[in-house]
Amino acid sequence: MPRQSNDPKNSNDNPVLVTGTAGFIGSHVARNLLSSGHRVIGLDNLNDYYDPGLKSDRLALFRDEKNYTHITGDLADRDLVEAVFSIHRPRQVVHLAAQAGVRYAAENPHVYVGSNVTGTLHILEGCRHHDVEHLVFASTSSVYGANTKMPFSEHDSTEHPLTLYAATKKANEAMAHSYAHLYGIPCTGLRFFTVYGPWGRPDMAPILFARAIAAGETLKVFSHGRHSRSFTYIDDVVEGVVRILSRPPTRDENWDAQNPDPATSGVAPYRIYNIGHEQPIQLMDFIQALERSLKKKAKMEMLPPQPGDVPDTAADVSDLMASIDYKPKVGIEEGVDRFIRWFRDYYNSR
Repeated sequence: MPRQSNDPKNSNDNPVLVTGTAGFIGSHVARNLLSSGHRVIGLDNLNDYYDPGLKSDRLALFRDEKNYTHITGDLADRDLVEAVFSIHRPRQVVHLAAQAGVRYAAENPHVYVGSNVTGTLHILEGCRHHDVEHLVFASTSSVYGANTKMPFSEHDSTEHPLTLYAATKKANEAMAHSYAHLYGIPCTGLRFFTVYGPWGRPDMAPILFARAIAAGETLKVFSHGRHSRSFTYIDDVVEGVVRILSRPPTRDENWDAQNPDPATSGVAPYRIYNIGHEQPIQLMDFIQALERSLKKKAKMEMLPPQPGDVPDTAADVSDLMASIDYKPKVGIEEGVDRFIRWFRDYYNSR
């Protein structure tokens, strides 16, 4: 039986299930949905891959939310996930939970696949058996792998992932399509590019770099800082997730089985979108924005690329713009300033 708080007032209020609500993107998505009047069921296993205190502090933001119910449990626990669906009957699901860490996947492949593949299977089964109206799930720009054509488009093939992390996300996309076809579950996959902002993961570059610069420590800058990423501020990402949630996909009537489009489907209510900033930023430019906001110069050790690193990413978000009028609004200077204000407030108070 799931462990929970803030029991739902009634079983007919059609809540949204959000997995990974103690995580970076999941906590922001849940807060946005709550502010819009939605009832949210949050599921997270609160593992210790990175600082559990940060995860607990994110969840503390929901402490006084009467429309939030939290369940502590693992997606790989089939009985628990089934109980969540049976008890709470969500009409929509935003599946953001996953075992984080590209290099962790290489070192712990069985644990990683158990969380990211088996866990997603349990979510799909819950959607199948409980008439979910729309599943929105997290994928990643990493699925583009060895592709070098820029910007990355959802309509291009993604058959050459370079890491197990990317491979599990590619598997999630294929699994979702099969369930959309077999059981008519509308499924939308969102390929996130590099997301940053308040409450971000401490194992990712923005906080690692900010901490090192603030402490006067040396940054390890891979690829000599010359690679580019579609850095996207968290608020812009959340807006896209919430907007797409209200737009379940339908079958593509123009889909050509002789020349199949990987972003859509003629046999299933299924869609893949990129979600990110259309203007990529070179890593050195991002570091310089951190320096300006922190008012301190960085010490840097320039290193070659790490195994599995994609040289550059650039997001083609024209499809998402056309579908939901999506356009990121927060530029790098404003986004980094907001991030650093939170960084100083949060880490100076601990």
